[in-house]
Amino acid sequence: MPIRVLIADDQTLVRTGFRLILNADPDIEVISEAADGESAVRLARRFRPDVTLMDIRMPGLDGIRATELLAGPTVADPLRVVVVTTYDVDENVYAALLAGACGFLLKDAGPRLLVEAVHAAAKGESMVSPSVTVRLLAHFTSDPTRSLVRPDVPLTARELDVVLAVARGRTNAEVSAELRISLSTVKTHLASVQGKLEARNRTEIAIWAWRNRLLT
Repeated sequence: MPIRVLIADDQTLVRTGFRLILNADPDIEVISEAADGESAVRLARRFRPDVTLMDIRMPGLDGIRATELLAGPTVADPLRVVVVTTYDVDENVYAALLAGACGFLLKDAGPRLLVEAVHAAAKGESMVSPSVTVRLLAHFTSDPTRSLVRPDVPLTARELDVVLAVARGRTNAEVSAELRISLSTVKTHLASVQGKLEARNRTEIAIWAWRNRLLT
């Protein structure tokens, strides 16, 4: 089955461009488009796509609130939402993370990263634009009051190895190869870490590692 994608953006040219790029991948199918947040929420709840690409600034209901309605901590069966924005890291992206977004991508990131972000989100992983990653980490590490996850939690040695790999941007497959453990073991460790840290996704795990200066 192809990865089913919903594109939410108020610009017709952006939606058209994304659709052409994604439909060129044999493993991806764009099933619907939305020009505003309200339509995005309605269509996502109706079709339950594997991944929703969500613009931040749209008329009416903005992308942050729409993301919260689809993927927020109070949603019983959250969807996978990747925020796609024209703007680099700012308060809007911070808010989107809290709203439950599993990835961040700049609109000028290029076709390859767009496709990779969809594949990553569909697998339960996260894709963050490189420039966004640098500024996102700086945003959270510079201010000790901006804590998304619990600061002091005991992890096993192997869980810590997995956390450090994730914080370096490794995928599950890369973590498996690097640590010489099975893919299922990687997933088990990640699930354990998320529970201990009360983190909702890999991005929050990476932030926890950087916030606690496990990497520099």
